Amino acid sequence: MLTLKMITEETERVISGLEKKRFKGAREAIAEVMAIDKERREAQTQLDRNLSDAKKLAAEIGGLMKQGKKDEAEAIKAQVAAMKETNAALEQKKAAAEQALNAKLCTIPNIPYDEVPEGSCADDNWVVKSNLKECRIGVDTVGNWDANPVVGTARLPHWELARKYDLIDFDLGVKITGAGFPVYKGLGARLQRALINFFLDEARKSGYTEIMPPTVVNAASGYGTGQLPDKEGQMYHCEMDDLYLIPTAEVPVTNIYRDVILDEKDLPIKNCAYTQCFRREAGSYGKEVRGLNRLHEFSKIEIVRIDKPEHSAESHKEMLEHVEGLLKKLELPYRILRLCGGDASFTSAICYDFEVYSEAQKRWLEVSSVSNFDTYQANRLKCRYRNSETKKTELCHTLNGSALALPRIVASIMENFQTEDGIRVPAALVPYMGCDMIK
Repeated sequence: MLTLKMITEETERVISGLEKKRFKGAREAIAEVMAIDKERREAQTQLDRNLSDAKKLAAEIGGLMKQGKKDEAEAIKAQVAAMKETNAALEQKKAAAEQALNAKLCTIPNIPYDEVPEGSCADDNWVVKSNLKECRIGVDTVGNWDANPVVGTARLPHWELARKYDLIDFDLGVKITGAGFPVYKGLGARLQRALINFFLDEARKSGYTEIMPPTVVNAASGYGTGQLPDKEGQMYHCEMDDLYLIPTAEVPVTNIYRDVILDEKDLPIKNCAYTQCFRREAGSYGKEVRGLNRLHEFSKIEIVRIDKPEHSAESHKEMLEHVEGLLKKLELPYRILRLCGGDASFTSAICYDFEVYSEAQKRWLEVSSVSNFDTYQANRLKCRYRNSETKKTELCHTLNGSALALPRIVASIMENFQTEDGIRVPAALVPYMGCDMIK
């Protein structure tokens, strides 16, 4: 969440940033925060004053008793007792203000960096890079991409290819669980495992330490990374135990550093994790959810960094290069978008999306978001580092990205690499698959 220091010292910049994110009632929300904080500070000031006065009065009681001035001593005792009651009320007032302040801050999103473009929706995002020879938003055809992996003229969607080659059984998933929980079979399961191992090996080569975290987290973890309060109702909640199925490995991995003070020399910290991810995807329907396009359970490799502020932009750049390198090695047609203020996530300060092109569906499929959260998550997590020069503790910057989410990568490979003889396996995956064609 935003720090009070930022809100009070850079009020107009904060309001301007919130308006860029299309946050309604930005000025009113910040005014409410400052009013609650004023109430909290006034209660604290009065409490401190009363405690100081009570301490001085208590020191007088012993002297008065020695002087035989019992009545005066008793009067002061009564005064101190009354002050204790007042102080108890002030403590309650301060605690209520702190609770209200924290609750209000949780409803206010992060503010975007200056380089985040203006805009209200996905149509306003900037395409900053593509490996396509021709790339225009909103047209059905995009021309040939550099790798040109498609052989022949067949263009079946991945759900038909899955049935043709017996790779994924969507109906069986519905039988076992429900829609959005596919069953991978044979070479389809092997393709999943090949991608998982390939992504983890590439992350290790890039210096990431692999973590195998739990896939259920407590409320404190969900709060720390900003998934809670769950404003859109997208998390699966185990009510009896008050635990949540993770929507991404970002949650458990980043929470490793909750309430931790790190040494500056250990930064940046680079972790990666493969997990199953769970999202309710409430409100999704139609062609957007067909096949692997949008699932309730899916596999994903996440990369997470904890860094100091002056180096986080470089870390973000390195993460973007890592994700782009994966798509290049998989020979997939891709583009990179810088998200506009209105389309960026609640917690991010800047975010880039990676999309792969589906030749059969004639549409772009998002496969990764790589975000820098600045101090927003770290403030909620109380994730800090000790400055080696000043010896003071400062908030870290947190960053994460998908490297990569599997369902749409699998869909894109199946659709873009289909031939008359089968589905060609990208060269980078052949050692993991043990074959170069899915027939």
